[in-house]
Amino acid sequence: MEKPSDHPSSAHPGNYPDQPAPQNLPNANIILILGILSIFLCWWHFVSVAGIVLGIVALLMARKETALYHSDPARYTMSSLNNVKTGRICAMIGLTIAIIVFVFVILLIIGVLATLPFWGMIH
Repeated sequence: MEKPSDHPSSAHPGNYPDQPAPQNLPNANIILILGILSIFLCWWHFVSVAGIVLGIVALLMARKETALYHSDPARYTMSSLNNVKTGRICAMIGLTIAIIVFVFVILLIIGVLATLPFWGMIH
């Protein structure tokens, strides 16, 4: 009678013996961190530029990592792909809010400068 430990696939349940264990996508956690930081930095006046930059970087990295995952899905874990997707969504939210805040601040400055002659501060 054969013991369960003598079976060749018992070392890696669900995997073939010659397949390596799935690994995380290389930049999955970095993308998640950049996406969260883009949301965090999007609310303050000119610091929203940092939110815009971090959001764009996170989106570009997420596109690359998603393509890497789809080139060989068995090689990478699904949880790391979920981190990439979450970071991508956070980056989109942060980028959108940062652009809105930045445009609002620019319009506010233009409005203030345009009304200075009206208030007699510039002759």
